[in-house]
Amino acid sequence: MTATTFSPADSERPSPPLMDQAGVLPRITIITPSFNQAAYLEATIRSVIEQDYPNLEYIICDGGSTDGSVDIIRRYASHLACWTTGPDGGPAEAINRGFAAATGDLLGWLNSDDMYLPGALRAAAEALTAHPTADLVYGEGWYIDEAGERIEPCRFVRRRFIRRYLVNRDPILQPAAFWRRGLWLRAGELDTSLRWVFDWEWFIRAHAVGSFHYIPRDLACYRVQPEALTRTGGLARQLEHGRVTRRYGAWWHPNHIVQQTRRLDALGRRLTGERAGALAALARMPFSLPRLTAEWLLRGMYMR
Repeated sequence: MTATTFSPADSERPSPPLMDQAGVLPRITIITPSFNQAAYLEATIRSVIEQDYPNLEYIICDGGSTDGSVDIIRRYASHLACWTTGPDGGPAEAINRGFAAATGDLLGWLNSDDMYLPGALRAAAEALTAHPTADLVYGEGWYIDEAGERIEPCRFVRRRFIRRYLVNRDPILQPAAFWRRGLWLRAGELDTSLRWVFDWEWFIRAHAVGSFHYIPRDLACYRVQPEALTRTGGLARQLEHGRVTRRYGAWWHPNHIVQQTRRLDALGRRLTGERAGALAALARMPFSLPRLTAEWLLRGMYMR
């Protein structure tokens, strides 16, 4: 089934971009992929449209939600360049489709349960303007709970990193990252064969063909909630981590080693039928010991 596209009437389109001392602010396109996230979607939308950024193109790609999300999107339709609703192949496909329609000079996406902090878009535009050799800028952010309250800073973000670190761990907070259109064209679209770490895999490809610049500022909030993809993937998500490291690093890289020992541990649990007791634990030990050893020896060097 093909997604249906909606655009606001011409009279409802945003006014022409304002001018600042440097001229016209660069046009920023933000994509929000969404599916049955009505509990958080309005907060996400408002965090974008209340940025007070005058040259914004905002596109929402809904996967055919049935929980009231479409009603929320309709309520804010006058602030959108366009929006779509209909079944898709997941968030990576939805984001790719959104960027295919984008006209912005700068790009970014915001998942439907995350939020931008005030001034994020202007900070990104100013950083990319001030650093013309940078292709991507990224900043800091916060974990927030279901109610939107701050939990703690996202301490995994790194100011500097080398490729070996990047293929073992993701040092970038995805909603706090923005890049030039040219980088998207050089690196290519998101890999739709990946379900959980398509953002990290894209950063690896983009880093190989572009220059990254860190902004020492909080730009976004990452929501910790039960239905978030990173909380529901389990072993399959961990193995996808290892698969990406193997693709861009090697089988002996820490992230790949740890994820494969987790595969072995899961096999042991299956063979013992998840039984409890000393005998079952003893039978599982040859399968679980490699994981425990790898996680201890390689702590801080792999994706959790």
